[in-house]
Amino acid sequence: MSAYPECIESLIFELSKLPGIGRKSAERLAFYTIDQPETNIHRLSDALLNAKTRIKYCEICHSICEERTCQICRDHSRNKELLCVVEQARDIFALERGAIFRGLYHVLGGVISPLSGIEPDDLNIDSLKLRIEKSPEIKEVVLALNPSTEGETTSIYIGQILKSSNLKISRIAYGLPVGGELEFSDPVTLSRAIDGRRDLY
Repeated sequence: MSAYPECIESLIFELSKLPGIGRKSAERLAFYTIDQPETNIHRLSDALLNAKTRIKYCEICHSICEERTCQICRDHSRNKELLCVVEQARDIFALERGAIFRGLYHVLGGVISPLSGIEPDDLNIDSLKLRIEKSPEIKEVVLALNPSTEGETTSIYIGQILKSSNLKISRIAYGLPVGGELEFSDPVTLSRAIDGRRDLY
């Protein structure tokens, strides 16, 4: 069979860059896309561009939002004594879906991974320290990083930095499987992980 037209090859190539999408899946998506009415394609294109151009990062917690600060940071009903540290903004939405945690959040933007070239200075750790220094109401920092080697390394690093403060530093319980990710966990598992958190320092 001859090669696909250049425009289809280009579409397949771009779709195959998406996480979890291989060549075969990208081909199926490409042909599904070209079979759709043009109005549907315009809506998809507009939604992608809209999300890319309108999304900002919260000036306080670094989560995604459409304003300078996110809804959670603006919510005066949240428990300001608890600060939950997560890897990515999507982890916040996983915890919020089950109404598991009623404190505030701080997004690191990743984890320490020397093999990938990610050092502490590449993460939102300095802003975490500054936030804690300026927020005497914070009593406990809950480290809710994914149970991976990098997540464990990052938790220990942050714990060492913060242990001289008068804060309680805890780590979510390992109700989560090692190597698992918060965003894919069900609300019951996440709830148990939060409720069963253990002191780190």
